[in-house]
Amino acid sequence: MANLPTTEFNVRQTEIPGLLIFDVNYVGDDRGYFQEKFQKAKLVAAGMPEAFNVVQNSLSYNKQAGVTRGLHAEPWDKYISVVKGKVFAAYVDLRKGDSFGKVVTVEINPNVTVFLPQGVANSFQTLEDDTYYLYSVNSHWSADNYEKYCFVNLGDESLDIQWPISLDEANVNDRDRNHPLLQDITPMEV
Repeated sequence: MANLPTTEFNVRQTEIPGLLIFDVNYVGDDRGYFQEKFQKAKLVAAGMPEAFNVVQNSLSYNKQAGVTRGLHAEPWDKYISVVKGKVFAAYVDLRKGDSFGKVVTVEINPNVTVFLPQGVANSFQTLEDDTYYLYSVNSHWSADNYEKYCFVNLGDESLDIQWPISLDEANVNDRDRNHPLLQDITPMEV
C-alpha cells in the first residue's frame, strides 16, 4: 500500500458542549495544494457526531473585509469552513441549560473548520476581502424554518464579543443589527 500524504483533522474541544474546532492540514507542492474540506470518516474519528449527515452545502461570498453576519441559532447542525479568506467567528450557546449564554470565538481560515450543534448561535466577520464561507447542514433550508431560529444581538454587551472591526464600522444588515439582547430571549429546547 502506498504511503501518501493526506488531509488530517485534529479536534479542539471548546467550552460550549458539542462545538468542535478542527485544525485541517493540506497536501501541497509547486502546483498548489489539495485538501479534503469534509471527509466524514476522518471527522467522526476526530470527534464529530457520526449522526451528522450532510444534505445541503451553501456558500456565502463576502466582497469586503468587515462584512458581519449573525448571531443566528438554527434548527440544524452545521459544519463550517472557509475556502478563501479569513473570518472571526463568534458562537453563543442559546440552548436551555448550564451553558446558556456561553461564548466561544475563533478565527477560521482554510486550515480551521468548525462543527456547530443545533441551538448554538453562529456569526462571523470577514477579515479579508473576497472571503468564501462554506457550510454544510443536515437539514434543508426553508423559509418555513426561519420561525424556528433563535437570534441574539451582535453587540450585546453582556456577551463581551471583541469584534476585530467595530460594529459601527462593519457592514451589518438591519435585521442582524436589531436582534434581541440575550436577556430577552427564550432558550432553545433542543
